[in-house]
Amino acid sequence: MRSPVRFVTLLISTAAFLLAAELHRVQPTDLTVHEWGTFTSVAGEDGSAVEWNTLGCKSDLPRFVVDSYRGLKWGLLGTVRMETPVLYFYSSREMSANVKVSFPQGLITEWYPKAENHVYQKGWNGNDGPMHRLEANLSGIDASMRTITGAIEWKNVNVRPGAAPVLPVESGPSHYYAARGTDAAPISVDGQHEKFLFYRGIGRFPVPLSARLSTDGKIIVENRGKEPVPSVILFENRQGRIGYRTAGAIKQTITLDAPSLDNSFPQLRQQLESALIAQGLFAKEAQAMVETWRDSWFEEGSRLIYILPTPAVDAILPLQVDPAPSQTARVFVGRIELVTPETKRSVESAIAKRDWSVVDRYSRFLDPILKSIYTGNADKVSEIEQLFRNFQVASGAGACR
Repeated sequence: MRSPVRFVTLLISTAAFLLAAELHRVQPTDLTVHEWGTFTSVAGEDGSAVEWNTLGCKSDLPRFVVDSYRGLKWGLLGTVRMETPVLYFYSSREMSANVKVSFPQGLITEWYPKAENHVYQKGWNGNDGPMHRLEANLSGIDASMRTITGAIEWKNVNVRPGAAPVLPVESGPSHYYAARGTDAAPISVDGQHEKFLFYRGIGRFPVPLSARLSTDGKIIVENRGKEPVPSVILFENRQGRIGYRTAGAIKQTITLDAPSLDNSFPQLRQQLESALIAQGLFAKEAQAMVETWRDSWFEEGSRLIYILPTPAVDAILPLQVDPAPSQTARVFVGRIELVTPETKRSVESAIAKRDWSVVDRYSRFLDPILKSIYTGNADKVSEIEQLFRNFQVASGAGACR
């Protein structure tokens, strides 16, 4: 017969074990993860994102960043360029984490520090069937990427609050470094040090907003997603004169008048940073994001700049962090380039004068602009693109901005 003392001791031990397990289960991890990034697309005549050469420009990334698709870029077209997502880590103690980002209908093309880049394709030759892992030989990738799922995985990310490692720097200018200007903990992966996990990619998926031009010059913005889009800015820059209009949360459809070109950049920057902070970024993160992309978001042309709903980000880029963070914020800005009559007139005039320096202002989006100008005349588009590429080679122009 079991003694009462041993029975009580066993009961107490069991209760203590179960209580400890429950406390461990509900105890939040001492880890906060924040992320920001940009989805860039070009609106077609019906407002939907059109195919464009998302990797056609010359990258300004430092050479220590891995660029795994350098030889395939001209054969991979997409509708969305996923630009510079960075993952920040905050913790009061040193710890290790595993991080994985999946990208259905997309490929991860660049990253730092060291990571495992995965590519899966549905079936063989794009046919229906199970997902197959593609290794070093990527020549069989369906250029449309409709059957592709990409992923990137960092194992044993060492989060090191208070550390001051030497971070890699190169002499050439790059938008890359601005993202370091935060209070995030330094991280290291396999001997490589940074203030964040960095990656880029290209994809083919529907963005939440469509934007089309009406016959009277207004912009019709439609929310095609399930959640309200928190914030929208219609921006225009014509030879250094800028204008913008802001809109609150968009649930369905709104119409925006073209902005008058009498606004100032500091005012716009303050409003944008405030909108990013309202979505969960820390102030220094919002400042770093705007500083990283101010030359691009506010360059010559017309575009919509909007903040994606968090559920949309999670669906486009599922994120797994182990151990699970106690707090996570993911704030992505969408950029929709608009091919307006003003843009087409500017490009047409520059082409007629062979002023390729003006054409270079639109270089990233030149192909969809030319196709809009010379509808149905593929030979003319190819001729102009070749002339422009000759200019790029001769001048070293065409960097991604």
